Amino acid sequence: MFIQTETTPNPEVLKFLPGREVLGPNNPLGSAREFKTPEEGEASPLADALFRLGDVTRVFFGPDFLTVTKGEDAQWPHLKAPILAAIMDHFTSGRPLLLDASADGGHDEDGVYDEDAAQIVAEIKELLDSRIRPAVAQDGGDIVFSKFEPQTGVVWLHMRGACSGCPSSSATLKAGVENMLKHYVPEVTRVEQTL
Repeated sequence: MFIQTETTPNPEVLKFLPGREVLGPNNPLGSAREFKTPEEGEASPLADALFRLGDVTRVFFGPDFLTVTKGEDAQWPHLKAPILAAIMDHFTSGRPLLLDASADGGHDEDGVYDEDAAQIVAEIKELLDSRIRPAVAQDGGDIVFSKFEPQTGVVWLHMRGACSGCPSSSATLKAGVENMLKHYVPEVTRVEQTL
């Protein structure tokens, strides 16, 4: 098994490509899952193994990649080999990626929208899925819809994977995502990030 690694715009995050599906696009749990703590990581044998290495602070599974966030004091030259070994051990063991069948804790707070707002939300989600999410996945991240405030025009998005905590994420959110959403969906006035 050959696992490729790629740097991301976030120096604390490396992207690992195992050459196979991680959470494939047709996975019933969705195409992404994030673990922010070792306790959350217990839901996945792979995430649990990565957190047990120490110095790992976050794990993100994408459709065909995973990203690992290291602690500030950790160094990639010392941490990369044990991470590669854990990934290889997991995929050669035949163990499931996730132990439970629960979804990601859903940052999609959809709520109840009237007919007009529901149409706006559908347009926002379509743009995210077709144009924005594929682009940020190239950098090992993900952006998901959280909520829309029809009275103010504010869209709330949740950034995951390499996007979470990335020094350039606010610029991406404001310059890229906000401008695109405002262009295609005039009702959008601003984009904010949920934590």
